[in-house]
Amino acid sequence: MVDMSRMADLFRDAAEAAGRAILALRGARCAAYHKADSSPVTDADHAAEGIIIRALNETFPATPFLAEEACAAGHTGLARAGGFFLIDPLDGTREFVAGRDEFTVNIAYVEDGRPLVGVVHAPALRETYLGHTGGAWRWRAGQTGERIAVREAPPEGPAAPLSRSHLTQATQAFLNAARPSSVTGMGSSIKFCRLAEGAADLYPCLGPTMEWDTAAGEAVLRAAGGDVRDLAGSPLVYGRTKEDGTACLTNPHFVAVGRAARA
Repeated sequence: MVDMSRMADLFRDAAEAAGRAILALRGARCAAYHKADSSPVTDADHAAEGIIIRALNETFPATPFLAEEACAAGHTGLARAGGFFLIDPLDGTREFVAGRDEFTVNIAYVEDGRPLVGVVHAPALRETYLGHTGGAWRWRAGQTGERIAVREAPPEGPAAPLSRSHLTQATQAFLNAARPSSVTGMGSSIKFCRLAEGAADLYPCLGPTMEWDTAAGEAVLRAAGGDVRDLAGSPLVYGRTKEDGTACLTNPHFVAVGRAARA
């Protein structure tokens, strides 16, 4: 049986070490170039991913992983009989390149298609969020960790964080029907964390995302009492494969919510 608390502590240490490497490379010295799918990548992405993989392999050498940059290089095969790690070493690369602070390091442990442990670390914001079946916590600027939980949505309507870089017409139409009290554009998986800590209530994403974009944030949000469902009302399933046995990697459209909005 997996010791989730021990694993979460390792995730936090690895994510924060990766975050320090990212900040050290921030600025003009870290130019962006483009992958085959036209998404941006930097040396900071690769440096952070190497730190995380080495840390996980030292303690859990038998547990396979899917990591964004390794997958971009073609390493997408994965045995799915047991659990595996999902790694996004720098979620929000566009925010990072633009000089904004809303980028994160995401590490999750998935078992039977569900994210059971997750850590989201925002290096520039100096915030770390951790979630597993025992609950959810937040650390800010080196302070002692505190338990967090979703809130009841305010009577005037939900507060909605939305993707700044990937807002689609379908997401906007969903949002118009939801009649939120406020809308805030932001990057990366920090949107899940704003719901988890009770600072927001509704995060619809009717656009393209990958499994490593969402697994850690979903683990934190669920541990805090929230929920994530696809548009048919089903939980997201991680570790799906194509007919040829390679990893599917892409998510369906989904809606993440706090307590009051859940069906």
